[in-house]
Amino acid sequence: MAMIDWHLQGLNVTTCNCAWGCPCQFMSLPTPGNCRAMVGFRVIRGHFGPTSLDGLCFGGMFAWPGAIHEGHGEVLPIVDARATAAQRESILKIMTGQETEPGATIFNVFASTYEKVHDPLFTSIKVDADLGGRTGHIVVDGIAEAQVEPMRNPVTGDAFHAHVALPTGFEYAACEFASSTVRTFNAPIHLAWQGNHAHVAELDMTGQGVVRKRAA
Repeated sequence: MAMIDWHLQGLNVTTCNCAWGCPCQFMSLPTPGNCRAMVGFRVIRGHFGPTSLDGLCFGGMFAWPGAIHEGHGEVLPIVDARATAAQRESILKIMTGQETEPGATIFNVFASTYEKVHDPLFTSIKVDADLGGRTGHIVVDGIAEAQVEPMRNPVTGDAFHAHVALPTGFEYAACEFASSTVRTFNAPIHLAWQGNHAHVAELDMTGQGVVRKRAA
């Protein structure tokens, strides 16, 4: 049976409890031995079959007791309160790795590592990023917030620019590394750190994986 056609284009803001750079990006073990993350996506243009997803945000809070690939993780899915019933269903299908080629997207890969999935939270979520400035935020009203800013040289205080390309990555083709501060207020997954890893990237993904720009 053919998969439902879907495509998301927009912004990806990712924060985690690893040190700047996040060794998980390069198939190494997480800095503190476990992984906790808050991730947000802003869809500028998107669809799932005939259902438009334009202008919506979604994301989640995540926790694994060890490295992600070792499993036993938990997730709290978060979907924009403005989404209609059809849009909610579409986003949750994407987030749970459905209608996707095996291993092709971060959603599909992560879905295989969860031991506990909390009931989805349908609430106000705001996600935005400036890739050039390496700044961004995820705000879930009354629940959690993540702020992203440039990494800074500890001696001079100057902003440090790190651009990373992953030609075979399942989350992005290229991203800007940054620094994050995250805290939760009323959430089943507790997150709290300052000055740890973040990255901001373009979101351009289908059920076949990350869309990669062809060289001119």
